[in-house]
Amino acid sequence: MPRAFPLRSPVLSGLVLVLAAGCAPSLPGPSGARPVAVRPDTLWVPPPDSRPERKAEVAPRALPADIAARRTALTLEDVVGLALEGSPDVRAAWATARAQAAAYGAARGAWFPAIQGSATATRLKTAAILGRNAVTQTVYQPSASFTYLLLDLGGRSGEVRAAREGLVAANWTHNSTLQNVVATAAAAYFDYTAAKALLSAQRTTVAQADTNLASAEERRRVGVATISDVLQARTALAQARLDLQALEGNLLTTRGALAVATGFPATLEYDVDTMAVERDVTVLSDSVDRLITEAVAERPDLAAVQAEYQQARARVQVARAQRLPSITANGSAGYTKVGGQPGGWANSYTVTLGVQIPLFNGFTWEYNQRQAEAEAEAARARAEGLGQQVVFQVFRSYYDLRTATARVGSAEELLASARESAESARARYQAGVGSLLELLTAESALAGARAQRIQSRLGWQAALVQLARDAGLLDLQGQSPLRLVPAGTSNDSLP
Repeated sequence: MPRAFPLRSPVLSGLVLVLAAGCAPSLPGPSGARPVAVRPDTLWVPPPDSRPERKAEVAPRALPADIAARRTALTLEDVVGLALEGSPDVRAAWATARAQAAAYGAARGAWFPAIQGSATATRLKTAAILGRNAVTQTVYQPSASFTYLLLDLGGRSGEVRAAREGLVAANWTHNSTLQNVVATAAAAYFDYTAAKALLSAQRTTVAQADTNLASAEERRRVGVATISDVLQARTALAQARLDLQALEGNLLTTRGALAVATGFPATLEYDVDTMAVERDVTVLSDSVDRLITEAVAERPDLAAVQAEYQQARARVQVARAQRLPSITANGSAGYTKVGGQPGGWANSYTVTLGVQIPLFNGFTWEYNQRQAEAEAEAARARAEGLGQQVVFQVFRSYYDLRTATARVGSAEELLASARESAESARARYQAGVGSLLELLTAESALAGARAQRIQSRLGWQAALVQLARDAGLLDLQGQSPLRLVPAGTSNDSLP
């Protein structure tokens, strides 16, 4: 007789566990792939058929004909126009505004009754029982019904108001997006223009260093200079060429960034008008208080958050109305005709006037109102916070522009002084009374002065655009109505 295992036998228990594990459901996963990665430190491999199909290549965006004709000398207005036309952010903001306009139109439909029509045709046959003959009939029933909210003590008007403020906020956000795109494109334009100017200045420095090396070698050949002078000249030339290579790489980077800012690939073949760097520097005559007032009134992003606050307040009105009575009217009218029976269409109608009084629903209405009130308070705080930021941004940009204006004048003086110093050192060296080290030091200072002049002018133009953006006055051509006067005519000074 075979031996039976006791119920608590370890062997029997293990068997039960194995069978239970085998019957347990496995983790679900996509067909043809593991549900998850094998280990926590490995990648999950998707099934072959889960990768999206490659769509047909989209035709690259082409430059407009009028701009393509001058693609090697684009102006700031050209760059800004291309950026506005090709920006996905602008298209998304505009689509959002159109969606909010449709939502506002849908919300206004609550002021009208909802009317529905229907028509049915029923074919029926009765059973022949208890001596009765079977009857076959066709019944036609067209009808119409309506539902109309007559009075709800603020809920309907609150919904319409919330939708309207949402539309206003979306439109202001669209305006803000346009200004952001313009400011970004203008900054990229100035960066690329400055990179070109810096590269041109550095090429001049390399040429001068090459001349110095040739002069040092010639002086050593005739015995009036040592090998140390030649080595110093070679070192200066190598450093100048190294800086030139860095600027060449930076030029390509800023060129690609400008192309992307206009909505084109970084490989776009184009160039810009470098005369922007040589623009006459003027002084801002507007006071900071006036610009802050303008910003508070004109900044589209500030207007957007203020509209969102009004929208949140309207939702409080909607939540409060859920707890109040409402009056509705319902009605229907229809005709009935039985096919094959004498007589015409028989009409019928019903009209109902009712009052709905909210009594209790587990405190949901009360919590909805509290939620709406808290959200309105949060929206008000966001509006106040942005208002404070706007004031600070204008204040900071205002004095950044004043500082940039002063730096332009100082850079011009530095360049003039460095140029005279380099010419003097060169004359002394050629006359044999100056050292090569003195000449290289003076020319290094001259190269730095050239770069400072270019960067100061770039900083002034960038600060001008930024101030116009922060004040909400930047137009869609990258310009602004800021009042500028020639340098030396403003009495305002830095604190």
